[in-house]
Amino acid sequence: MSKVTSAMVREGVQEVLAGRERKFRETVELQIGLKNYDPQRDKRFSGTVKLPHIPRDQMKVCILGDARHVDEAEKIGLDYRTVDDLKKFNKNKKLIKKMAKKYDAFLASDVLIKQIPRLLGPSLHKAGKFPTPVYHTDDLAAKVDEVKATIKLQLKKVLCLGVAVGHREMTEDQLTANIMLSINFLVSLLKKHWQNVQCLYIKSTMGKAYRLL
Repeated sequence: MSKVTSAMVREGVQEVLAGRERKFRETVELQIGLKNYDPQRDKRFSGTVKLPHIPRDQMKVCILGDARHVDEAEKIGLDYRTVDDLKKFNKNKKLIKKMAKKYDAFLASDVLIKQIPRLLGPSLHKAGKFPTPVYHTDDLAAKVDEVKATIKLQLKKVLCLGVAVGHREMTEDQLTANIMLSINFLVSLLKKHWQNVQCLYIKSTMGKAYRLL
């Protein structure tokens, strides 16, 4: 049974949206504190879930593409790198890291996926940005939206984590739906489910934190 209801989340979203407006678009973040969890001994969880509404539509995405995907990328204004571009890096870690920093996520033509470690080494994997495969049967624009709508929840060495679930220009309904799905997905990853949740907050970049639990 969920300890956080849709009505509770909606009330929190109303509080966040009622805060003072800033001159830039603020991100809305879900912050989670865990308990009865030992990151050293217990298995560290990691999972991704696609939210119903894109939380970070300004995410920068790049495709490492074959000729067909490069043509498609040009048509929809998506940044791309060809195999020749990747070969020019000559496994130079600095240049590869610079590219990894420039983008929030990568896609790659399925035929190129196996070549990526050979061409670029482990840099993208270490940055947590290993490309998502895309096939010729996929709609490339829809795949980009899917990547932008997907969030990752991962426990590292500390018992608190935060994840962007939206921004202040989204509607109350959109934010509520995204937050509810994020919370329920997180709880499903935990060993003892709700018994591992110490506290839940939502806040905008510059706003006050609103406690849900």
